[in-house]
Amino acid sequence: MSRSKSDKVGSDSSSVWLRAFTANAEWPDKEEFLDVIYWSRQVIGIIVGIAWGLIALKGFLGLLLFVLINTGLTYLYFSCYQQVDEEEFGGAWELTKEGFMTSFADFLVTWIIFYSGLHFD
Repeated sequence: MSRSKSDKVGSDSSSVWLRAFTANAEWPDKEEFLDVIYWSRQVIGIIVGIAWGLIALKGFLGLLLFVLINTGLTYLYFSCYQQVDEEEFGGAWELTKEGFMTSFADFLVTWIIFYSGLHFD
């Protein structure tokens, strides 16, 4: 019995997630690894935004901590956990900035919504 296209797409995406959580995984398609970096950053942005809203963190300190956490976790993920050759992706800077601005926007919106909803009448 042949597999349908939707079955193939489903199994491909599950293998991407399996590789994302497997240390030193092989990434034959470089775009898949960049997608993992991108979407991981979005999740980090939302989680940190919720946390900052809950603990009522505000100002420059909140922004600085977000940048440090987001870039630090991303760098540790691709350099220590996955141990990819950064030069295959254009260097460490290209991987570090992949999806950062979108993640920053997610973070700001989430932080503002949670902070305003919890700490203003």
